[in-house]
Amino acid sequence: MVSGRADKLTDYAVYFILACIGFIAVFPLLFVVSVSLTPYTEVLKNGGYVLIPRSVTLNAYHYLFTRTGIPRSFGVTIFLATVGTLINLAGITSVAYPLSRKNLPGRSLFLLYILFTMLFSGGLVPTYLIVKQVGLLNTVWAMIIPGAIATFHVLIMKSFFENLPNELFESARIDGAKEIVLLARMVLPLSVPVMLTIGLFNMVNYWNTFFSAIMYVTNRELHPLQVIVRNLLLEANQVDEIVNVDDFVPMVTMNMAAVVIASLPMIIVYPFIQKHFVKGMLIGAIKG
Repeated sequence: MVSGRADKLTDYAVYFILACIGFIAVFPLLFVVSVSLTPYTEVLKNGGYVLIPRSVTLNAYHYLFTRTGIPRSFGVTIFLATVGTLINLAGITSVAYPLSRKNLPGRSLFLLYILFTMLFSGGLVPTYLIVKQVGLLNTVWAMIIPGAIATFHVLIMKSFFENLPNELFESARIDGAKEIVLLARMVLPLSVPVMLTIGLFNMVNYWNTFFSAIMYVTNRELHPLQVIVRNLLLEANQVDEIVNVDDFVPMVTMNMAAVVIASLPMIIVYPFIQKHFVKGMLIGAIKG
């Protein structure tokens, strides 16, 4: 089919709009990175920060990793993002798979109970009292266990399990496979897209842990990355002494470097998981 002049103009207009949207999305990121790498002498020469500085410096990153709590909080955040995501996926799968089986006794009652938690909650004070009574205060588990199972994600994974072909389960049961074998050898391998999608959502959530940290953790040694970055952003005074103007790090440069450190890992991880978001892995799984 030969494209007409109107079709080409439409394509060019779409490309132009997408390019503008892409620029609007990327420009703030580039500016943040630029500010974090700009030396103070460059700021004095230009009368401010520019998008592409003539020279760069890593003094802000060196300061953050040597004279602040960033390295320690980075380790805490990595622990939350990895262990928390694994616990989350294990809990969601353990709840969603039985609920996806229509022969589960009391299935409707369990679903009603789960849906009820989406509409009503105990509130902040009862939740805090529960966390305190079970001894989770001032531990990393206080930032993991209370939100270990998200009801919405349970429903998503349950729907995915329900859409798996029954023929696969019937053929496996004929061969004598138990439910745990079905889950481990058939359901989980076929559920890679939804597992990675939910896993990424929860990993980002744990990486951005902030509210639960300031609510349940008073020990600064256990504060995650976002809390440390917040504290840096709230500081109003310069954090470095002016001994040499070339080594001086302005507070705004420090703040932008902290934002880059907090955001860069998730930006790097996302492209490797994005390809698994595409569904349709079951096409052709059943023949005949």
